[in-house]
Amino acid sequence: MNLKKTWNKKYGKSEIVTKNNSTCKLVEMDMLRLAAGESKKYNEENKEFALVILCGKCSVKGDGIDFKSIGKRETVFDGPATCVYIPRNTEFTVTGDSEVSIAVCKSPAKNDHKPVLIAPEDVVIKNLGKPGWQREAHFILDEKCEADILYIGEAFVKGGQWASYPPHKHDDDNMPTEAATEEIYYYEFKDPRGFGIQRVYTMEGDIDETYTVKSGDMVEIPRGYHPFHTAPGYDNYYLWIMAGENRGFFMTTDEDHKWLNQ
Repeated sequence: MNLKKTWNKKYGKSEIVTKNNSTCKLVEMDMLRLAAGESKKYNEENKEFALVILCGKCSVKGDGIDFKSIGKRETVFDGPATCVYIPRNTEFTVTGDSEVSIAVCKSPAKNDHKPVLIAPEDVVIKNLGKPGWQREAHFILDEKCEADILYIGEAFVKGGQWASYPPHKHDDDNMPTEAATEEIYYYEFKDPRGFGIQRVYTMEGDIDETYTVKSGDMVEIPRGYHPFHTAPGYDNYYLWIMAGENRGFFMTTDEDHKWLNQ
């Protein structure tokens, strides 16, 4: 089993996580890198989309959508993101106003919702954890926005810290304690030499994978616990894309490590 994939940051559309190459069934992910003036059209049936602008500016136009020159970051470390939610069965075109990089997150959808522009000032920011596993969490496409199953945010982790720690999971449908939710992590490091360690494991032991990750890498989390650590000296960013019927943080901690929350 290989849950790790890599985006080489080439121009155009790169289909990184698809229903045909992934252990995940509820979430797919493209990466777009467009030069100024370059466009890419999407028209996929019965899927909702979230366009998370990693860096640069773009315009998004489609049925009921006309968001011009959006995006405020030069890098992912320059503050909160801009995001566009696009409901199912909506054809749309993304055009670069400058060079722009975008994470295109998509999931199957059964219901109609309104398109939404989520500006940086709309992002909810929370400081989570304790010394040793502290991070700044940004909630982007969360409860404030109607969507079918997508729930998206970002995390900023200082060098030497853990995140998604103590190890937690969200793969059992046991609401309101835990939701059955798939997830993908996409990583960037402020220093291009930076790296981190991502583990994905289940209590049953049928999944036990550990990966070294660098900028441009992503790891699928179809189920199981998924603690992450960034190496000392290397500040990290990761985008997290969750997909499940119950949108939100409904998760349980590994029994062996619950004492850390006391």
